[in-house]
Amino acid sequence: MTPSATTLARRDPAAYAMVVLSYLLMGGIAVLVDYVSAPESVVLCARMAFAVLALAAVFARRSTLADWRRPGAALRLLAVGLVSSITLLLFYAAIRSTSVAIAMILLFMMPVWVAVAAPRVLHSTREPIAYAALALALAGLGVILAPELLAGDLKISAWGLVAGLGAGLGYAAYALLVKDLTKRVSSSTISLAETGLVALLTLPLALWRLADTGYVLTGRDLIVLVVMGLVCTSFAYTIWIEATRRVRVEHVTVLGYLEPVAAAIYALLLLGQRPTSWTILGGALIIAAGVLVVVFGRAEGEASTAAAAEPEPL
Repeated sequence: MTPSATTLARRDPAAYAMVVLSYLLMGGIAVLVDYVSAPESVVLCARMAFAVLALAAVFARRSTLADWRRPGAALRLLAVGLVSSITLLLFYAAIRSTSVAIAMILLFMMPVWVAVAAPRVLHSTREPIAYAALALALAGLGVILAPELLAGDLKISAWGLVAGLGAGLGYAAYALLVKDLTKRVSSSTISLAETGLVALLTLPLALWRLADTGYVLTGRDLIVLVVMGLVCTSFAYTIWIEATRRVRVEHVTVLGYLEPVAAAIYALLLLGQRPTSWTILGGALIIAAGVLVVVFGRAEGEASTAAAAEPEPL
């Protein structure tokens, strides 16, 4: 089984590289959170605030305002910000009410929902290879989280399971919304709108947590939040959105399993936490899944092999 010459000709290697780079950068967020003592909502609001300031300095121009006036764009941009905010808060709630392992599994059910919904929502052709890669990536995630799952002391609550499931569904809805929006407005407009709206929507909760905990910003926390905002959010989000415009959304979401692999690498480099054999094996399966969709998956807009092989009517 080898990819056809047509497939290779139409593939966009730069876009796939951008997807991988974005997940490698976003994978550092979880580890960097360990460096700060701020409440989660404060971290989320602050990094989004720094991100939107950076994006506004670079991309705020008349063309950005023009994007908002395009038919159907404003409501979709508002929906992206709202869905992103709810998804992130639900994920934090799932972690607190259950465990990191269960919350991660439920969140990363997102590619399953995308694979099921994309052909209906985006009117794209179904792609069997994406399902095979998805199964391989899910297996890899399961292997990485196996030690915690097998420990037998997992904290499970009905609300935590509902929050985790909601986070996964929200993440899927977010990916599909972004894919649709890339056909209407620029990638920078989407990232600018998302980070700005998330910062605004989470600000009341962040202020309440500040008053409740009495947290005081330290110099180290400020540096980490700036790095998270500029590198892991503004830059990573923008190249992810641009890549999503050029790559099948099913491929983008399967490659998303690289994020927990990246988190393990950051944990080794920054925290000195050596990966276990479970992490290495699971990471290998996830990387194999990514290779599968990149090499054998169809390019964006490409018809199925069978359809392409049909002769044109006389």
